Amino acid sequence: MKVSTLALILGTTFMLGACGDDSADDPELNLENVQKVLDTNADIALAAYGDAVTTAEALKTAIAEFKADTTQANLDACKKAWLVSREPYGQTEVYRFRNSPIDSTDYESEDGPEGDINAWPLGEALIDYVAVNESDFDTDQVGVISSSTPVNDGGPIDAEFAQNYPSENIIGNTDIVIDADLLANTATADDEHDVIAGYHAIEFILWGQDLNQDAGVTDGSDRNKAVKTYEAPNLAVGGQRPLSDFTEENLGERRIQFLEVAVDKLIEDLKQVKSGWEDGADYRTAFTAIDSQEEARQKLAEIMTGMGTLSEGELAGERMQIAFSANSQEDEHSCFSDNTHRDIWLNAEGVSNSYFGVYAGYDSSFDGSDDATTSSVDGYGIDQLLEDEGLSDLATKLEEALATTAEGYESIDAEARDGKPFDVLIESTDSSSISNTIIALNAQSAVITEIADALGLGTVVDEEASECDTTDPASEC
Repeated sequence: MKVSTLALILGTTFMLGACGDDSADDPELNLENVQKVLDTNADIALAAYGDAVTTAEALKTAIAEFKADTTQANLDACKKAWLVSREPYGQTEVYRFRNSPIDSTDYESEDGPEGDINAWPLGEALIDYVAVNESDFDTDQVGVISSSTPVNDGGPIDAEFAQNYPSENIIGNTDIVIDADLLANTATADDEHDVIAGYHAIEFILWGQDLNQDAGVTDGSDRNKAVKTYEAPNLAVGGQRPLSDFTEENLGERRIQFLEVAVDKLIEDLKQVKSGWEDGADYRTAFTAIDSQEEARQKLAEIMTGMGTLSEGELAGERMQIAFSANSQEDEHSCFSDNTHRDIWLNAEGVSNSYFGVYAGYDSSFDGSDDATTSSVDGYGIDQLLEDEGLSDLATKLEEALATTAEGYESIDAEARDGKPFDVLIESTDSSSISNTIIALNAQSAVITEIADALGLGTVVDEEASECDTTDPASEC
């Protein structure tokens, strides 16, 4: 999801770093050490986005093999490849909220490809047929208020429309050409609910809606009946799209074509982001260049804005509390695959990566540990900068906060592997693992703010990034 106040917070941060009233009291930073932090941060971005490209290309290969031999085994291989592709990408979300290449093409405008890559929730009725009801799959969950596609002439699609006209969507309307131009019309509506590109559009085509075992709709209280497994006995998998959806005449071919076009666009968008972090690229050059205390503070503020705003506003609020407080399956990040537990883990891990200056890799075997990459990074992190600046007490405080957050997301992950994925946990606001993690992320962002204050960086946590009160996880946003 996009944060419309990105430019405001960055502008405020830079202004305070440059000419705030307290600038004379700010500590004198060691520019060589700050340079090492920036270089390491850029190295991690390049490595993680590079792995995101590699795993997306592996997903493309799996889709091609599925097209050539449309079997259940090859469909399962596509799902596995999608799950693996999320592992490195999830760790890159910390590079948002700072006008880096994911959010901006020019270090100033909010015109980056993030919305095409990772936006959610989908208005899935715009893409393919859906089952509807008045709870989990009502108009505000499956429908759209408008779109920039030919579906219903760009007009609204509500649950009743989707039920009465099951073929009036991108897949069902065979007059609609499925190509890159079509998928470029994503998240154009005021509520950005008309998402048709990126990871989650591919996820929906592969998995379909997360229905009960009998393929009936869930009603917000019986999702435990929808829990299924994928390969490992305790790894939740989500939706129930049948293989026959890909073998039926015409529409089966269109679903595979949609996968092909969507994964090609995803790869190109990811390559665009990765290119901004390569040696000699304009963005990387600008980000890593510091000649003054002012520039050092500005660049550190950018890193910590990603860490702080992701922790509290985006992850704790938008990605967890909105769904948790409202028991809204549709508002969980990966609602079709039941992979939201990994989204939470990986986003939080990205914050730790930036702090410790480490990128270990990604989990390609689904055992909960990083085990794959040829581009790991172990550099100079903010932890070492704080030690060298004589702020070891704050370093200890943040490391304790990060550890508490890790306990929370590891608990969510363990429950998902034991048959209680995120959409089952949110059936009750008594879920301690989710509420504890939201509170821990809030506390973590507060310590990040303390560190920013100590370094004279200005505001690094956007209070307007979410309408959630993350000190009270059960309160609706």
